[in-house]
Amino acid sequence: MWVILGVISIVVTVINLSLYATGKDYKLAMALALSFTALTNCANYSNLTRWVKVEDLAALMDVIPGMARAFWFLTIVSILLNIAPIFLERKRKK
Repeated sequence: MWVILGVISIVVTVINLSLYATGKDYKLAMALALSFTALTNCANYSNLTRWVKVEDLAALMDVIPGMARAFWFLTIVSILLNIAPIFLERKRKK
């Protein structure tokens, strides 16, 4: 599920940036992209919770270190890409 939500987040981020580039209202797409980023992180956390419940320590030890770094990086990139139009718009108005 987190993969599907992550792909949706990426697609909506691209839509957000393309709407900004064409001069259309991008704020709904921005909110959706950030929301899907949050949902991706929640879905991934739920998946990890299932592994804890069944005590699959091997899966936890294999996945958590790499995925934690990946999700931090991807979440930060998503935030920066989605709020970039706001900063660019403010810079253009000055």
